[in-house]
This record gives sequence, structure tokens and C-alpha cells, in this order.
Amino acid sequence: MQLPKPSDEIKDLFRSVVPDAPGVEVKPMFGNLGAFVNGNMFAGLFGPTIGIRLLDEASTAELHAIDGTGPFGPEERPMGGYTSLPATWNTEPDRISAWVQAALEQVGQLPAKQPKPRKKAQ
Repeated sequence: MQLPKPSDEIKDLFRSVVPDAPGVEVKPMFGNLGAFVNGNMFAGLFGPTIGIRLLDEASTAELHAIDGTGPFGPEERPMGGYTSLPATWNTEPDRISAWVQAALEQVGQLPAKQPKPRKKAQ
């Protein structure tokens, strides 16, 4: 499977909509970017597409009702629990920011992800 590569412009947009908040970090993931809070991913970039993770059913239903949203990630295997934001929003950073902020607030309520122990070499 060939993973799409994001342009520098979409990477800059993604970084600009991720809040500068305690526990938040943006990390590279398979040539794309992911935004994490306390080790849990709340937003991601997959090629030209920004996706978010919402935990609240009402927020998820509201987002899914918007034209242009859909599964996030590879078409063959989208990421469960994540929704892609409409591509038309890529010129509306304030609109993206509002949804990314909602994702941060919801995912930020999860317990911090514990690092997996390293396997010992045999």
C-alpha cells in the first residue's frame, strides 16, 4: 500500500490548527503527522486530509452530518474512531481549529497512554 505524502502547505496548516497546550505534541507518523495529548492521538494528517477523533456520540453525529466528512486513513483500512474533515475546509483554518480543539478536549480526558515495555534481545 502506497501512503500519500502531505505537501508542506498542508503540514503547515495542520501544525497551525493544533493547539499549543500542555501535553500536546505533533509527531511524524509514516511520512504524515499525528497530534497527541498524553500519548493519545486526537488528530492526524494523511496526505492532504486532516482527521480527528471524537469520543462524544453527539459531536460525532454532528460532524458526520456535514458533507465531505468520511473515513480517515487508507481506503482499504480506515482508522476506527477517526473522521476526515472536508477537504474544502483546508482554506478555513478557524473551522478546522474548532473541531481539532473539540477532539483535544475529548481525547484529553482519556488516561495517559503508558509506553510499551521494550522487548529484550535474545
